[in-house]
Amino acid sequence: MYVRVRGRNVEEVRLDIYEPPRFFEAFLRGRAHTEPPDITARICGICPVAYQMSACQAVEAACGVTVDGPLRDLRRLLYCGEWIESHALHVYLLHAPDFLGYPGAVELARDHRPVVERGLRLKKAGNTVMEVLGGRAIHPVNVRVGGFYRTPERTELVPLAETLRRARDDALATVEWAAGFEFPDFTHDHEYLALTAERYPLEAGTLRSTGGRAFTAADFEEHVTEHQVPHSTALHAHFTGGGRYLTGPLARYSLNRDRLSPLAREAADRAGLGPECRNPFRSILVRAVEIVYAVDEALRIIADYRPPPRPAVPVPPRRATGHGATEAPRGTLYHRYDLGPDGLIQAARIIPPTSQNQAAIEDDLRRFVADRLHLDDHDLTHRCEQAIRNYDPCISCSTHFLDLTVDRS
Repeated sequence: MYVRVRGRNVEEVRLDIYEPPRFFEAFLRGRAHTEPPDITARICGICPVAYQMSACQAVEAACGVTVDGPLRDLRRLLYCGEWIESHALHVYLLHAPDFLGYPGAVELARDHRPVVERGLRLKKAGNTVMEVLGGRAIHPVNVRVGGFYRTPERTELVPLAETLRRARDDALATVEWAAGFEFPDFTHDHEYLALTAERYPLEAGTLRSTGGRAFTAADFEEHVTEHQVPHSTALHAHFTGGGRYLTGPLARYSLNRDRLSPLAREAADRAGLGPECRNPFRSILVRAVEIVYAVDEALRIIADYRPPPRPAVPVPPRRATGHGATEAPRGTLYHRYDLGPDGLIQAARIIPPTSQNQAAIEDDLRRFVADRLHLDDHDLTHRCEQAIRNYDPCISCSTHFLDLTVDRS
């Protein structure tokens, strides 16, 4: 992180990211239309389901296939598991230590072992959902275009429901615990972007923004454009024609609060969350509420579940372009695939939430640093690390990672 200060004015803040290219979009070219769920799951070990679901949605759209009924419910259930484990990891192991004055979760556990154990129980509950539905917790192997390779019997979900009922108590306790943190007085005015749907959005919906934009995944690239910035290998995304925006839990909550389950909405009320949230430091609290929702929603799906007649619907290939967008724990994740008549992928486009948030993160950091120029570089680095963790970057950027340069004159 580079900060240029002139007098008392912060003139520039840059996140200089030099991650080596991974070429996922490139080596998807020439692969069969059935392969993206397995390949793109390897992009992230914490949110592989998000990549699988966006990939399936895009390929199925290209092939003119709709997956609904119990199969869609099972996909949503699998996604709930990912939200639970990912949010629990972030809240307890990566971000809470900042608020409680600890350098990390190990040190936190020495003084607050029951708290960390509660977080690990929640993460295990989410992992269990992914194991039952996906075959394993990391890079699930049971997801396929058109549905699943195998679907569970109702009896297989009974012990899972018991695990989730216990997790619901832990999730509610998490909201109450996080509500007691001391949050810096800081707000932003970014335009928020998230999916909206009949239910709180996970695996499908229409994209809407707080600025009044509304469009489908098929129109995503008409409204959002990525570009390279000189100081980073990570792309930045803006609305077409200019304008930064933010995706993620703050956006989802602010655009969909009325779609939370009654239990999750009640938890949000008790935690002091209003109709929208514009303090990025309170995102940890919104994530805690989303854990409550994901557990509650998973239990609803299990209670209503009836096994489908077959584990997947046929998805014959055709020449077409398909688009998919789902809500990863970190925000909206977009996929596009151009298929040839033989079903081979001719082009692929993946826009993750982090690239969409980069410009907003840098703007927040610029204003955040401006009020803390009196700190020495060591303390300022720690505060900036905490601020960056608000946006739930991947693990390498959620631990002690920041090399801060402050150019003062």
